[in-house]
Amino acid sequence: MIVNCLKMTFLSIWAILIAPSAHGWERYGGDGGRQFTELDQINHDNVHRLGEAWVFRTGDLNQDFARKGHSFQATPIFWNGMLYISTSANWVIAVNAATGEEIWRFDPELPKDIGYSESASRGVSLWHGDSAVCPSRIFIGTLVGEMYALDAITGYPCDDFGDQGRVDLSIGVGDVDIGDYSITSPPAVIGDQIIVGSAIGGNRAVRSERGIVRAMDARSGEIRWVWDPIPRSEADPAHGTWEGESAAITGSANAWAPLSVDAARDLVFVPTSSPSPDFYGGERLGDNRYANSLVALNATTGQVVWHQQLVHHDVWDYDTPSQPTLTELQIDGAAVPAVVIVTKTGMIYAYHRETGAPLFEVIEREVPASDVPGERLSPTQPFSAIPPLAGHNKLTADDAFGVVWFDARACARILESFRSEGIFTPPSLQGSIQSPSYAGGSNWGGVAIDTARQIAVTFINQIPALVRLIPRDDLERIRATGELDGWGISRQRGTPYFMARRIFLSPLGLPCTQPPWGKLVAVDLAAEEILWDIPLGTIADIAPAPVPNFEWGVPGMGGPLLTRSGLIVIGAAAEHAIRVFDTRTGAKLWEQRLPAAAMATPMSYEVDGVQYIAVAAGGHDQLGLEPGDYLIAFRLLGP
Repeated sequence: MIVNCLKMTFLSIWAILIAPSAHGWERYGGDGGRQFTELDQINHDNVHRLGEAWVFRTGDLNQDFARKGHSFQATPIFWNGMLYISTSANWVIAVNAATGEEIWRFDPELPKDIGYSESASRGVSLWHGDSAVCPSRIFIGTLVGEMYALDAITGYPCDDFGDQGRVDLSIGVGDVDIGDYSITSPPAVIGDQIIVGSAIGGNRAVRSERGIVRAMDARSGEIRWVWDPIPRSEADPAHGTWEGESAAITGSANAWAPLSVDAARDLVFVPTSSPSPDFYGGERLGDNRYANSLVALNATTGQVVWHQQLVHHDVWDYDTPSQPTLTELQIDGAAVPAVVIVTKTGMIYAYHRETGAPLFEVIEREVPASDVPGERLSPTQPFSAIPPLAGHNKLTADDAFGVVWFDARACARILESFRSEGIFTPPSLQGSIQSPSYAGGSNWGGVAIDTARQIAVTFINQIPALVRLIPRDDLERIRATGELDGWGISRQRGTPYFMARRIFLSPLGLPCTQPPWGKLVAVDLAAEEILWDIPLGTIADIAPAPVPNFEWGVPGMGGPLLTRSGLIVIGAAAEHAIRVFDTRTGAKLWEQRLPAAAMATPMSYEVDGVQYIAVAAGGHDQLGLEPGDYLIAFRLLGP
């Protein structure tokens, strides 16, 4: 471990402890995961005065890792005058929230010579207790499956937690391929427990690591309970949705997105992902519950209270990707406790927190069948009654897009030859158009909710993917033709097929379908309808050559911040920019260029009566964006 405490003199610690703050942001996603601040100093009348207060550079640009992508997806948390942030290398850094000066940093020293399936670290968690050692603790999960507890004031590991501040959570999940079992989202905190899921590299094999969720004692690191999203016991009522021995041998179904807790009801809400492998389910026939679900667990025991499956027998990598958002919905004049979730399919669902009853109608609709030998899909899928936030229609050659004729023609040829039947078109041997893609729709940026206005806002990707299953004996022959150049190929061991996929881009590198390719969508929760949607972003930073800054809307990652004053603050688009919009109308009110794209969700806090907005700007390797290491804070400037 390396802890830099050069600035940690007694006087600096004391200054931090007495720093006044009216409002904090002590957990990922803010209160209930709503991505909403009660602060309203920044408003419609003065947002034009918003400017940089300070810029902090972490120094993590991934240059020392041989085989790990780079991203900076973290949302800071705020406490005691400090911002706490994590980086792609799992460094944890405490920064003075008013000045941007570094206070301490911690480096878990990840191995640099292995391959990693993930580069994400979306943040850290804060716990307060009565422990004599580290009464306030920062928790960070790592890309090799560790959990560290750090003193929130000094950054030193808490000696009474696990082994000198560290617990190895890669133990107990089966055989582990190092770098493929990770913790990418901050744990949920409830009482004296932290509750944590995992990120598992998909598509490797039928048998992969178990996607268990664990509750840990926040003081000692002892495991309190374990819940497996795959029901291994025949006594579990969901076991019958797994045919044959599949519940015993299948892996994953893990919860990689952030969890949410309702302390008053002693509930933890878990968004689960697809079972392994993602794109072929012939070895796990059946609906595969509790995978691809929103599950409410009793936080004390880990027992299932209720569950709702959002995708049956997933073969599209349609994980439940976002933090469940706790709010209240106005229904027949009464405030109803709700949990809201958005999905890669571009749908929004709401359920009663206590019972799991749908608050928006859910309709089982017929979907296309698979023609792949060995596969059998669910004949129906659950659709929200709220109109889809992403396009679900069948794509044809008429939907092809290109900035020049040969670009559009290349896209049209694929649309003519690949299977395309709209949402839930299954993978095929000829190749299928997947729309929305495996990136969404919505992704880990989730949904922000203004409870008073009954408005939900989310960022939506609208760029299809190409997916193809390849019989094992045919892979090398097809590779030799060059038709798989530029495709990612996954092994899917234990199945008859390799899987090949790629985002549907033209020869010039732009999406092959009509824009917008990324958009901001607002939903009127009371009326149960889309309030507005607008393209988000220009092609300035993704175009293959200098072109006019067409505001076509571009793909990206990250989510919005809403404010009580009726503002939306968002980066998310694959562009070096941050913008502010009006919550009710979607009108753009302010924007500023950034040194890198903000593939993260902003947050807000107050120090000495001044409201700040902070966001990480780090680009994203998988989107081909320039890397960055910037944490930027904004405040009102000038008269």
